Amino acid sequence: MATPRAIPGNLIDVRPLGPGLRSARSVTLVRTDHLEVVRLVLPAGKRIPEHREPGEVTVQCLEGALKLGTDAAVQTMHGADLLFALPGQTHWLEALDGTALRRSTDCRQRRVTRESRSAGGRVFVSDALSGRQSSRRA
Repeated sequence: MATPRAIPGNLIDVRPLGPGLRSARSVTLVRTDHLEVVRLVLPAGKRIPEHREPGEVTVQCLEGALKLGTDAAVQTMHGADLLFALPGQTHWLEALDGTALRRSTDCRQRRVTRESRSAGGRVFVSDALSGRQSSRRA
């Protein structure tokens, strides 16, 4: 059964999952035309390859530990650490332990990218959750 997304004005529980982390799944908490918030659950050693997002990105480690690399530096993040990436900034991450993190992205740029695609332009496509990247003709 899918986890329901948040209702505007309601609280969203993003506390550490503790012992439930091992069996937890990644879930989209909020998705609107402007914002996407996802709780990613990664087992130790899981790596999300280098990718870019067209809008701003924040990554907050909720529990566990991970390495997050950008073109500027590699950071080790632990529970409550927050990192901000600029639009188009290349980044990757790797879970050092079983890890839960909150990723927020600005979806307005994705909509512009989709509109560019429908206009026949060449666009960069990134799917960080699956690790796929491609540049293709619309």
